[in-house]
Amino acid sequence: MTDTIAAISTPFGEGAIALLRLSGAQAVEFAMAIFRSGKPLAKLTPRMQHYGAVFDGKSKLDDVLLTIFRAPHSYTGEDVVEIACHGGVLVTRRILEALLRAGARPAEPGEFTQRAYLHHKMDLTQAEAVMDLISAQTDLALRAASEQLQGRLGEHIRALRETIIELLANVEAFIDFPDEDIDPDTGEKLLTKLDAARAEMDTLLATADRGKVLREGVRTVIYGAPNVGKSSLLNLLLGHERAIVSARPGTTRDVIEETINLGGLPIRIIDTAGVRESDDEIEREGMKRTWQELSRADLALHVFDASQPPAEQANGAGVTVLNKTDLGEHPGWGDVDAVRISCLKGQGIDTLTEAIVARVAGGASAHRDWSLAINARHADCLRRARSYIDAARIAFVDGMSSEFIAEELRAALDAVGEVVGKADTEEILGKIFSTFCIGK
Repeated sequence: MTDTIAAISTPFGEGAIALLRLSGAQAVEFAMAIFRSGKPLAKLTPRMQHYGAVFDGKSKLDDVLLTIFRAPHSYTGEDVVEIACHGGVLVTRRILEALLRAGARPAEPGEFTQRAYLHHKMDLTQAEAVMDLISAQTDLALRAASEQLQGRLGEHIRALRETIIELLANVEAFIDFPDEDIDPDTGEKLLTKLDAARAEMDTLLATADRGKVLREGVRTVIYGAPNVGKSSLLNLLLGHERAIVSARPGTTRDVIEETINLGGLPIRIIDTAGVRESDDEIEREGMKRTWQELSRADLALHVFDASQPPAEQANGAGVTVLNKTDLGEHPGWGDVDAVRISCLKGQGIDTLTEAIVARVAGGASAHRDWSLAINARHADCLRRARSYIDAARIAFVDGMSSEFIAEELRAALDAVGEVVGKADTEEILGKIFSTFCIGK
């Protein structure tokens, strides 16, 4: 925290503009060591862009725009300087090297956001939302990350902590002052508060699945016999030709994966090799990978040729898709619950999209209010907290001493606090911020 750090904050590669960022007590000093504008530092108004040039010794590197953010009014809460230069790979690297020679050190992944957290500019849920915002693939995921960045999840956690603190304060008052006629909440009053805390945890934990969907996407495997139109379906859902389509069976030998946006949900569509008996070693390997993908799938689209008689049982765990309905439907499919489509004619795709969204979200529009979506770390903390609340309730119902109840409540409070960083450890922080990109 005493070092001044520097990094390139825009993605690697060529572009019109690149951005470099410094943060720390000497950020302005190190930036001014390489920046020339013809103005003294006192004339460089904070939070305004200033035109000038950066030099490496006597050699001019680039014309740039420099902005100074004075602590605590900056992203990290420290002095921050941002330098916007031309977006070439080499010139950006040369400017960074000049800043490092001036005295800055390279920033670690996520270190800018970590400093923002340590300077109380945001809690841990908001810090994690920064990366969710960057990696969002759909409008729904973007909205959920934005809500979390604004502190919506943090508000729920702080309210939950207050409830537990009130319970703990009452119980500890009875322990510390047994002669002052202070009685802990008894009977229904204490149980009601414990149950309210548990209900809030259940509500938050119920959003864990949607959080996984928004952050990782839904692994959706397209499978079936050769030549039923699996690759055609992939291409149709993507809106462009991604997989080779041929009348020859066994064209798809490997797994093809793409991510698409269906009704606001990120769907990871995986096209697989057709399943059949084969003596071809490569085709058999492709089918082996098909079964591997199915074992890891969140959702399966079992595709059949509607014009042919049913040769195998439809998998009721996924969505049954009858393709080639333009060729006519065999009577054997009459009672089968399936989505009828024609990839050739582009028919039935909207119905299939609705079926996928309904299966994933529990209803065609049930996901529209997915603005609250906890991640795996939050879920782990809340499950532990819930178990401690349950233990506290049991201790009270069984007539155990107040010390036992208080111990469980303290553990619950610590577990809930980990969500926002009230009980953080180096291990937790290291795990969270190591997933960030450098410069953020």
